[in-house]
Amino acid sequence: MNVRGKKLSIFSSLLIVLSAAFIVMSLFFPWWKMIFFAPQYPEGLNIIVYPNKLDGQIDIVNGLNHYIGMDNFSEETFPELTYLTYLVGGLAALTLLTAVLRKKSVLYGLIGLMTIGGILGVLDLRKALHDFGTNLSPTAPIKIDPFVPPIIGHNTVANFVTNSVLGTGAYLLIAAFLLLLIPLWKDRK
Repeated sequence: MNVRGKKLSIFSSLLIVLSAAFIVMSLFFPWWKMIFFAPQYPEGLNIIVYPNKLDGQIDIVNGLNHYIGMDNFSEETFPELTYLTYLVGGLAALTLLTAVLRKKSVLYGLIGLMTIGGILGVLDLRKALHDFGTNLSPTAPIKIDPFVPPIIGHNTVANFVTNSVLGTGAYLLIAAFLLLLIPLWKDRK
């Protein structure tokens, strides 16, 4: 086997470095958000999720959710926000190490790790949305049927239409993952 067959090309290594940069950049942008529209809020209310904090009109949304018996959204109810930055930083470091080592086997491992992390992240968000929408207080002033907001898409509860969308940070992570796949195709044998 020739040397080229044992190592990824320099071009592939540069793509992996770019992937690491996208992973780091994702830390500075929202990963996901929910936008709530109602006649009394035509401009919309937001819950914006960064990897380390919540932003948006959280207090107003919590005040409204009180009427249907939903728990408050807060950074305390999402413990992932306390350590997710470190996990993402570690992933970026592993990605850079993969670029330096230039081994396909290491790249396969990294892609597997990112796939598992992505699946776990989606399942965690799905569980949180399920818990918030189905654990409604029976003593709430307004009675509604339990519901599960979608991860992506829209949902209607009473007079509120909710749109759930990916943020720029999520798109950067998707781009980082796709960049890792290119070397597998480019340096195939």
